[in-house]
Amino acid sequence: MSQKSFHVAVVGATGAVGQQMLNTLSEKNFPIGKLSLLASKRSAGQVITFNGESHTIQEATPEAFEGVDLALFSAGGSVSKQLAHEAVKRGAIVVDNTSAFRMDPNVPLVVPEVNEQDLLKHNGIIANPNCSTIQMVVALQPLHEKYSLKKVIVSTYQAVSGAGAKAVEELKEQSKAVLNDEPFEASIMPCASDKKHYQIAFNAVPQIDKFEENGYTFEELKMMNETKKIMHLQNLEIAATCVRLPVETGHSESLYAEFENGNPSVHEIREVLKSAPGVTLQDQPEEQIYPMPALAAGLPDVFVGRIRKDLDRDNAYHMWVVSDNLLKGAAYNSVQIAESLIKLNLL
Repeated sequence: MSQKSFHVAVVGATGAVGQQMLNTLSEKNFPIGKLSLLASKRSAGQVITFNGESHTIQEATPEAFEGVDLALFSAGGSVSKQLAHEAVKRGAIVVDNTSAFRMDPNVPLVVPEVNEQDLLKHNGIIANPNCSTIQMVVALQPLHEKYSLKKVIVSTYQAVSGAGAKAVEELKEQSKAVLNDEPFEASIMPCASDKKHYQIAFNAVPQIDKFEENGYTFEELKMMNETKKIMHLQNLEIAATCVRLPVETGHSESLYAEFENGNPSVHEIREVLKSAPGVTLQDQPEEQIYPMPALAAGLPDVFVGRIRKDLDRDNAYHMWVVSDNLLKGAAYNSVQIAESLIKLNLL
């Protein structure tokens, strides 16, 4: 890591991902010379402690980015669209955690373990992918490099923290109400912009975000389109089904992958993943060892297990992939991007 220090701004510092960004910056000992914590006008004036020092939240305005080297955004797409270019105009490199710029052809969409070199093409803004996409491509990339990925079918089982802190509180309140046989009102799930909402406690909701005309949700299309962009596989056959579960933190994915080359054994697949960056292999079914969100919460890796061959296709495999959606799925990957910018002498 460079000895140079940087003026870092965290936009959305009071939110769940913003807090995780600060924790990650601290744990990684990121070289911060000056820290600006930015949020909405409503949150301005609050005080947050970082590395033992008190910092007052400022309102996120264009002028707040004067002198900033690196701006980590996680305050919603509308804020990113309004302020990201303003930050770039003032000399900052923006790492944006929203969907605002992910499919912009002029904005690299980066998972450092997969496509770090795409950072060389940035024009001031770098997009952090969708949380469920990140963990999937980290698991798939090393296998693709050896066996050439052809087709992916993924079903996700996503934690409520992916819908924000209010959704976590709603899960807790609903769970209490159901256990006590008390009435409650569902207001968050499954999509904040929809008129109809369902309980999340003791339930599984097969909708995350709004439906598009083709029957897929926006979340599902994000996974499909982002994967093609990150892995540079525009002809990849891919389909996704995204489901919200009553889990606080940690997304799980059932992954089916077909490959063009070779007919590797399960042992060979495990060996590839065992040495893959960012991956922790947990695959000892005889000992009932496999990834679970309760064990992945608070950890930065992508955990892979339940690896098995498809019974009908020699070149197809099934696996179970789990990761903390607030860490590797958001804050941790954003800070990794910043570290890669330093490594590549771009910051």
